[in-house]
Amino acid sequence: MESKFDIEVYSDGADINDMLTDAKRDYVTGFTTNPSLMKKAGITNYLEFAKNAIKELPDYGISFEVFGHDNETMKKEAAIISALGDNVFVKIPILLADGTSNAPLIHDLSHAGIKVNVTAISTIEQVQQTVDNLDDDVPALVSIFVGRVADTGQDPTEFVKQSVELTKPHPNAKLLWASTREVINVYQAQDMGVDVITVPPAILAKLGKVGKSSYQVSVDTVKGFDKDISSLGFSILD
Repeated sequence: MESKFDIEVYSDGADINDMLTDAKRDYVTGFTTNPSLMKKAGITNYLEFAKNAIKELPDYGISFEVFGHDNETMKKEAAIISALGDNVFVKIPILLADGTSNAPLIHDLSHAGIKVNVTAISTIEQVQQTVDNLDDDVPALVSIFVGRVADTGQDPTEFVKQSVELTKPHPNAKLLWASTREVINVYQAQDMGVDVITVPPAILAKLGKVGKSSYQVSVDTVKGFDKDISSLGFSILD
């Protein structure tokens, strides 16, 4: 079945049941995970989870993040994660928690043939730094955290547009819109020329509402209120 979108859609989560459900959606072409999502999903064995996900989803690109706090540790972790499968991308934050750039590590990994997903990018300077350190012969993802930028009250439109332009000259690098907040973000990302958007399962489920009229939204909302009122047994007049 042909996808309904002109942008690649990834599912963002760490619950294997959600991942398998989303794999049935014809427009989902990949998966992303991160340590926070794994904590939320109750993952207790990282490599066991990763190996199981790869086994269950062998035909999808999938990203797993390193845990280390220094470049030497992260490099060793990246080698282990990358070796899990040809469809694996290794997520490397653009910087360490103390603000130190991971650009040298990104350069070394990419030029060693490891597919990296450079994550936590929130400035155009970080996008430039990322693409400057990629091996153009090796697939890579450049993950801009658009939702988190918007959460600060900033309009991320120019950030996205400039990121698209900086990524275009690198044919094996795909720009990925991360921290998706609403269904409309899928269409915004698509319209601005972003290559990939990663979407939480809860928002993927809402894509089924696309095409519903605004009037029907009102009707469905009131029906929801009525259902909850009935279950609560509230009364104002008694």
